[in-house]
Amino acid sequence: MDSQDRNAKLTRLRELALQGGGEKRIAKQHSQGSLTARERLDLLLDDGSFEEFDMLKTHRSTNFGLEKQKYYGDGVVTGYGTIDGRLVYVFSQDFTVFGGSLSETFAEKIKKVMDLAAQNGAPLIGLNDSGGARIQEGIESLAGYGDIFLRNVLYSGVVPQLSVILGPCAGGAVYSPAITDFTIMVENTSYMFVTGPDVVRAVTGEDVTKDELGGPFVHSQRSGVSHIVCKDEREALLLVRKLFSYIPQNNMEDPVAIPCSDSPERAEDWLDEFVPENPNKPYDMRKVISAIADHGEFLEIQRAYAQNIIIGFGRMNGKPVGIVANQPSFLAGVLDIDASVKAARFVRFCDAFNIPLLTFVDVPGFMPGTKQEYGGIIRNGAKLLYAYAEATVPKVTVITRKAYGGAYDVMSSKHLRSDLNFAWPSAEIAVMGPEGAVNIIFRNELAEAADPEARRAELVKEYRDKFANPYDAASRGYIDAVIMPRETRFRIIKSLEMLQGKRQEIPAKKHGNIPL
Repeated sequence: MDSQDRNAKLTRLRELALQGGGEKRIAKQHSQGSLTARERLDLLLDDGSFEEFDMLKTHRSTNFGLEKQKYYGDGVVTGYGTIDGRLVYVFSQDFTVFGGSLSETFAEKIKKVMDLAAQNGAPLIGLNDSGGARIQEGIESLAGYGDIFLRNVLYSGVVPQLSVILGPCAGGAVYSPAITDFTIMVENTSYMFVTGPDVVRAVTGEDVTKDELGGPFVHSQRSGVSHIVCKDEREALLLVRKLFSYIPQNNMEDPVAIPCSDSPERAEDWLDEFVPENPNKPYDMRKVISAIADHGEFLEIQRAYAQNIIIGFGRMNGKPVGIVANQPSFLAGVLDIDASVKAARFVRFCDAFNIPLLTFVDVPGFMPGTKQEYGGIIRNGAKLLYAYAEATVPKVTVITRKAYGGAYDVMSSKHLRSDLNFAWPSAEIAVMGPEGAVNIIFRNELAEAADPEARRAELVKEYRDKFANPYDAASRGYIDAVIMPRETRFRIIKSLEMLQGKRQEIPAKKHGNIPL
């Protein structure tokens, strides 16, 4: 074979690999509103930056006639490229080849890019569109999943791992995205479940659709598995690019700062009057975050899940920060099981990847009741406490209004090694609210009073004046400064600049035992 023939053969094989499962299957993929594996990578990565591995790899199975069905690439496209010039490793599952099912060689391709991502300190992004294990291969497929799961765990907190669900993700396939840092789903086309509707119907008798069982709204609103839901694939892939801009390459680097034209000294005077005089009246904490962050930009994570707490990314003078905030307009900002777990995992992500934490506090306490106690609010609430106490990144806290009871401690208080704690004049820092405290402390006196309601009002005012303010905590050094709300942006930026060289260690150990 001469050089011309050799070159022609390579060209032909490349063309076959680029066809995936063939024109008919690609047309079907498009008819369902889905892109192909390579089209997705074109949207995700910088133009012309993708370099592919193992384009010509094929499976080795001879079971059930598989030796007669071979496709170059074997159902997954792997390699590396750049996002805004920064290196990332990627895999994109191809549903046109065996329904994107995972085989031994399919898993080998993914494991290769995972190992390279860890070795070279670059993020890993997985585009998932798979029916699950390739049943014809049996144990080889299951072993492949196990090998991938191991790498997800070993590289967790080493390099960022992002999952985008762009079709089915079923059975063993769901556990890899569950371990990764962020999972993004798409309306109408993506779903995740351990067992599908047919198995559920056979085992439990429940009649449920794929969407009802594991669609994007189920996982974004009820289970908390999905962090963000997008309207289509294009929006999801562009969102990954935006999310990536807040995240460093690996656990040894800081997130990338960008030039900022929003003055650090910008003051929003309306904040001084924003918190209602009535302590029981709600307000939207998102407006506070937007007023303080650069250009009002805030990328919220898990917006539809546990809405009593807000998490997400913003920038302060061009530098990324992770933001956690109680939301007074939903359940009064109370901490419950879901809110505690949601915030705890986000805090741990930020700490793992050197992203400073900014916390806004307006919390009346932990949610009472048998449902919460039976569900483990003690154990789950302790997860948030654990996450904040463990975190060594710069931590700045602003108490806008209520900070009551154990929830005061948990929300990045001075006692959990927060670096700088500010309070607005409207802050109320106490064991509990004035009404509840008076009912307990003065129970006997109120029972004997000639006018219990009038006396209760006097005692509530006395308690509020003495404890329901930031000044007692400030006098003890638990609050570093009581500040005017309009000063908040400037004070936070100055604090983070001061803390950028922070070095803090935890006692030597293999790892702690977070109350899972």
